[in-house]
Amino acid sequence: MDEDPRRTLERLGIRPRKGMGQHFLVDGRVATRHVGHANVGASDIVLEIGPGLGVLTRRLAERARRVIAIEADRRFAAYLRESLPEVEVIEGDALKVEWPPFDVLASNLPYKISSPITFRLLDHRFDRAVLMYQWEFARRMIAKPATADYSRLSVGVYRRAACEILERVPRNAFHPQPRVDSALVRLVPRPSPFPIADPARFDAVVDALFVHRRKTVENGLRLSWRSFAETPRGLESILPSVPFRRRRVEELSPEEIGRIADSMAGAKG
Repeated sequence: MDEDPRRTLERLGIRPRKGMGQHFLVDGRVATRHVGHANVGASDIVLEIGPGLGVLTRRLAERARRVIAIEADRRFAAYLRESLPEVEVIEGDALKVEWPPFDVLASNLPYKISSPITFRLLDHRFDRAVLMYQWEFARRMIAKPATADYSRLSVGVYRRAACEILERVPRNAFHPQPRVDSALVRLVPRPSPFPIADPARFDAVVDALFVHRRKTVENGLRLSWRSFAETPRGLESILPSVPFRRRRVEELSPEEIGRIADSMAGAKG
């Protein structure tokens, strides 16, 4: 049975660091469900980011062939090496260190790095991931066009993976309590559900348009012309052939943004 994480922190003389966004899961039932949602089996290599006191890590280690944990805080890295010697601990920033090959990513992510970690994950090879996010972030991941939550994140996730909110997790499951509830989210990579000639150009168009989400498509592209053409005139030469150019990006489906991106192929010339 787990020692209460609050008691562990007190015994170790450690205070959570607000600057690192440290909120520790104290409800073991949530951790058990997390492992179940990830369907971790005896052949799986599991990567965990931000293991902290190892409440989730212990359960992963009981089920997986191998668990690798990336921990930025040296205090918790040392604690995990001592208390869970069967787990490989990489001490470092998960945004900077090289990720080893893995099948499953299961993590209670530090919320301040949710977005960059998610985009890095979606460019990585994996079978499935179950991650804890802030509730509002999770809603943005699955948001539909013409809704307040629809964003660059919504489009980027939709292009790369099937995404599902599995359950809402109350804030009192953590110590110290965050100000908002959380959510467990499952990501399963899949091919783009719509054709894209150039994924890099698609991502550049998404970035440019959502930076200027209140502008029309053509004005958003004009403001980011350097991403697509050598000169403003080069961009202007292809704008008449860009579909949906008088609409706003927040109204467009990912498929429609894909058509815009494909129409931009001649901008450099």
